[in-house]
Amino acid sequence: MHTVSGGFHKDERGVVFFNNSLDFALAKRMYIIENKDINTFRAWQGYKIENGWFVAQGTFEIKLVKIDDFENPSFDLEIQSFIINGNSLFVEKGYASSIHALESNSKLIVFSDYQLPEVKTIINLILKNEKHK
Repeated sequence: MHTVSGGFHKDERGVVFFNNSLDFALAKRMYIIENKDINTFRAWQGYKIENGWFVAQGTFEIKLVKIDDFENPSFDLEIQSFIINGNSLFVEKGYASSIHALESNSKLIVFSDYQLPEVKTIINLILKNEKHK
């Protein structure tokens, strides 16, 4: 995973925030997360097969853990922490995330390289195959 820095342009009309380095060619789905307050944490959501791009409006702390075994994960996995505000974060498949807004009214736009029905179908097939081993 890696961060991708963005920028902004300000003039008399307001501010345009941008990130011209992101490549969304593989993105198939997007959603927006807005926590009800800064005391809310969304943890731990796993991305077994999906890659994701996180783009913040406001400030978020995103913690990531590389999952060693999705069925029986270790408890001592290394936690990596990222603050995103004006930059973006690309997260490879195989991680779980914890998302925490550090400012009120922050929004996190998430892009995924799988449609939701695809994810559910693939995960069900993986689980079915694992049961037959």
